[in-house]
Amino acid sequence: MSLEKILAISGKPGLYELKTQTRNGFVAESLSDGKKISVSLRHNVSLLSEIAIYTYTEEIPLAEVLEKVKTKESGAATSINHKESKAVLTDYFSEVLPDYDQDRVYPSDIKKVIQWYNLLHSKGMTDFTAAASSEEE
Repeated sequence: MSLEKILAISGKPGLYELKTQTRNGFVAESLSDGKKISVSLRHNVSLLSEIAIYTYTEEIPLAEVLEKVKTKESGAATSINHKESKAVLTDYFSEVLPDYDQDRVYPSDIKKVIQWYNLLHSKGMTDFTAAASSEEE
């Protein structure tokens, strides 16, 4: 499954898979517990395939960042928890993406990337290169 069907919904924890569209929004299924929710068009929703991380030179698509995390961890879950201190998170992210813009990428953003990677990894969704290559086209 590609990142094009995976959603982050503001105010809701975790990630969701887009299941079907309705007249007033859509139905999404939580990746963490499998519960389905109805999401109206008033919610702030982001597709993971549309999210990018700021660097000093350009914006790197989230799929590429997740692929770099996967490479660093040799395909395993992250070696740190998303609840680590700010210093640990920024040091880890500096190893993954050395030129990320430290003024525009906040520790909360790094926490989300690590949390999302671990959630996608636990669900067996680790083929981020397909999403990255389709975005480049």
